[in-house]
Amino acid sequence: QVQLVESGGGLVQAGGSLTLSCAASGTIFRIDTMGWYRQAPGKQRELVATVTTSDITNYADSVKGRFTISRDNAKNTVLLQMNSLKSEDTAVYSCYAYAAPGRWYRKQDYWGQGTQVTVSS
Repeated sequence: QVQLVESGGGLVQAGGSLTLSCAASGTIFRIDTMGWYRQAPGKQRELVATVTTSDITNYADSVKGRFTISRDNAKNTVLLQMNSLKSEDTAVYSCYAYAAPGRWYRKQDYWGQGTQVTVSS
């Protein structure tokens, strides 16, 4: 199976920056889209940004111009550079991958455990 491990969360003041990192490991045949989602207390999980193997990116309107997603296909990693952070960015950020664990397996969604990002105003 595919495991996703995030790192880089923490506490930051409004206007500051953080970089989240996610590494995929385990039995991996192919990873297509990778990305980040977040869930704030009392709210539903929402998309933050995704990136395909061809580096086609998609961002939530709320983070466009402030966040940058990138990936290293050779290392199966994805980064989320977050700048100009706001208090409303406070949430648990989870890494996501659409991947197949083996040649004869169908691709499916995989999630990391999540990392807390807290932005103080």
